[in-house]
Amino acid sequence: MGLLDSLGDMIKQATSGSAPSTDLHSAYDQVAQAVPQGQLAEGISHAFRSDQTPPFEQMVSGLFGQSNPDQKAGLLNQLLSSLSPGDAAKALGASGGLGGLAEMLSGGNVTPQQAQQIPPQAVEALAQHAATKDPSIMDRAAGFYAQHPTLVKAMGAGALALLLSRISSSRR
Repeated sequence: MGLLDSLGDMIKQATSGSAPSTDLHSAYDQVAQAVPQGQLAEGISHAFRSDQTPPFEQMVSGLFGQSNPDQKAGLLNQLLSSLSPGDAAKALGASGGLGGLAEMLSGGNVTPQQAQQIPPQAVEALAQHAATKDPSIMDRAAGFYAQHPTLVKAMGAGALALLLSRISSSRR
């Protein structure tokens, strides 16, 4: 049985809710190693945009929470590249008094040390505002996470199943 055959079986189990998460993660690991990074990014972007998964900003916030300091800084810099300093301040100010973070984030590139100080709810607010201003941020965030495939498993079983389904259908 080839990778695509076993992947099809795993996707059926995952969408029915009967796939153990360890099996789903194992299938994802195999696929992430076997496909080009661009194809993995396309699958992640599809999951970010799907109405079958949580909203983009929630998924990104969750991934941020599981990231190391360098990954956190990389994501924040991606999000901030889609926003003017005023837009970032507006997004953070609207999310429960986080407006004071805007000054720290407006100095150019966010460092890993700065990124460690940013709460996930601030990332969620920035991601939501960035996606509204520049929907291509979802593709750029997907490209960023395709460079960190192990972290993608934190998206959850439903998103992984959708991502695997997208990759499987594009390889046939």
